[in-house]
Amino acid sequence: MTQGHPEPGAARDDAIDRLTRWAAPDEQQEQLRRELLAHVTSHPDGLSKCGPPEHLTASLVVLDDARQHVLLTLHRRARAWFQFGGHIETDDPTLWHAAAREGREESGIDDLLVFPEIVHLDRHVLDGDFGTCREHLDVRFAAIATPDAVPDVSNESLDVRWWPVDNLPPGTRDDLTPLLTAALRFGH
Repeated sequence: MTQGHPEPGAARDDAIDRLTRWAAPDEQQEQLRRELLAHVTSHPDGLSKCGPPEHLTASLVVLDDARQHVLLTLHRRARAWFQFGGHIETDDPTLWHAAAREGREESGIDDLLVFPEIVHLDRHVLDGDFGTCREHLDVRFAAIATPDAVPDVSNESLDVRWWPVDNLPPGTRDDLTPLLTAALRFGH
C-alpha cells in the first residue's frame, strides 16, 4: 500500500465486512442488507460509479448537537433536499471515510463528529441527469455538528440549510423520516 492511498479493494472489503456484521433493526433493513451485500460480493466494481449502473454509495445525515435540527442540501442535479453523500472515491479506504468526506465537502463543516456505525440503508432509482448511474445502493451514517458550526454551500448544491427534524422540507418526509429516526438513536 502506498502512503495515503488504500490498497485496491479496501473499500469493497470494508463494505462486505460492514454489511456482513451489521445487525439490521427490522426486516425491511435486513432485506436491503442482504441485497447490498449480494451486489457488492458479486460485482468487484460494485462501489464504482464507472462500474455497473447500480452501485454502492455512502451518505451522511448531519444533526445539530441537540438533535432538534438536520442539515440538508438542495442537490443541484436532483433539485431536491437530501442528506449529504455520493460516490465512493478510489482513495476512500472505507465506506465511513467516504460518507465523512462527502459530508464535510458538501456541508462546508470540517469538524463533524461522524459515528462509525451504519445507521440506515436505502436503495433508490435516480431521476434526472446522472450519466450512467441508474440506482444508488446507499449505506448511511450519522454525524453531529458542533454548536458553532457554520455550513457553506458547495458547488454540488443550490442551498444548504438547517431544518427542524419534525418539519422537513415539502416532499421529503417519506425519504428522510426513516433515516432521521435511525440516526436519532445514535450518540446519546
